[in-house]
Amino acid sequence: MDLKGKTVWVTGASSGIGEALAHGLAKRGARIILSGRRVDALERVAKALDAETLVLPFEATDYDALPAVVAKAQAWKGGIDLLINNAGVSQRSLALDTNFDVYRTLMEVDFFAPLRLTQLVLPGMVERKSGAIAVVSSVAGKVGAPIRTGYCAAKHAVVGYFEALRAEVEIAYGISVHVILPGSVKTGVSVNSLTGDGTPRGKNDVNIENGMEPDRAAEIILDGVAAGARDIPVAEGMELMALQMRAQNPEALYGFTAQEGARLAEARAKGEAVDPGRVNQ
Repeated sequence: MDLKGKTVWVTGASSGIGEALAHGLAKRGARIILSGRRVDALERVAKALDAETLVLPFEATDYDALPAVVAKAQAWKGGIDLLINNAGVSQRSLALDTNFDVYRTLMEVDFFAPLRLTQLVLPGMVERKSGAIAVVSSVAGKVGAPIRTGYCAAKHAVVGYFEALRAEVEIAYGISVHVILPGSVKTGVSVNSLTGDGTPRGKNDVNIENGMEPDRAAEIILDGVAAGARDIPVAEGMELMALQMRAQNPEALYGFTAQEGARLAEARAKGEAVDPGRVNQ
């Protein structure tokens, strides 16, 4: 897909990968709809872009309000050419210490919210028999990672839904579906991740601190969409290797993640911080 002149809707656009995607899209000549919850942050991003923009704030899980939001987005330029479902929240807590309501929140924000938005945008693309839908899953959408049981569940669900959706719409209606699989990207994802009681973690972890720069991640994503890639890995080092192992040698991967789980269980038993081990040197 040539993004020049296309109308692209980015959720979670106020920071991190979403903000970097907005800048990358502007450089490629796209018209951009910026969505998220924080109006001031979205307006800051919009002012920094050399592109036509529409700031369209909404709460991703306010499903009753979504039809009107989608109608406004579609009316802006007569339709959506590319929807990038990027908004989400992560997790940093062991299953033994995680409240059930936290799992519900993770599924609502990370799975049901992008599903519902896609449901509402899809008919317009079907009618035109063109368009593209991208969704930010995660390496954790393919690999079960300790202290992310709910996040992994939601991101695995994302992969399953959007892969199945692709099978239904790719040939039948000319709509491409792209599943994005980031590893550690230098954003606020760890700081904002949910702990076992649902409160934000409030601190970074070593992998995010040493992760890929958001601009680089956005470049990989947009290059992948432009090339028509169905899966778009945005990972390096051990995280990229984990994706490869999941496909080629899953037993070895399970052994590796079990060792990390044992390390975290030992830390918990000693009353120490349950923090992710460093995966990329």
